[in-house]
Amino acid sequence: MSKRQYFNPGARAERYHDELHFATATRVGDLVWVSGQVGIDPATSAPAEGIEAQARFAFEGIKQALEAAGSSMDNIIELLTYHTDMARDGEVFGKVKDEYIKAPYPCWTGIGVTHLARPEFLCEVRVVAYAND
Repeated sequence: MSKRQYFNPGARAERYHDELHFATATRVGDLVWVSGQVGIDPATSAPAEGIEAQARFAFEGIKQALEAAGSSMDNIIELLTYHTDMARDGEVFGKVKDEYIKAPYPCWTGIGVTHLARPEFLCEVRVVAYAND
């Protein structure tokens, strides 16, 4: 039977764990789930300006969480993204995504939403990956 392991790397780790009561990543056996990451600049704790910067910070958060859990961006098997304006932001988001996600590509579902946890957030990204051998 597999045990769950929880990971909260990075500058926001204590807040996630202590105030918001969730883990950035959870590993069970060889699978890793990463909670939705948004475009907050860790240096300022404020949402970044624009979709390119927000997407980049979200993917950097995912990368950091996966590495802490013994995985990597190359091991992503499912990508789920939420967007407040897919028509406006889709092309730029896709270019940033392609910097982080390489072939063979994982499953990807993109969902348009009216808003995220804060009105300044333009996208949120979560993944499922397998752990490194």
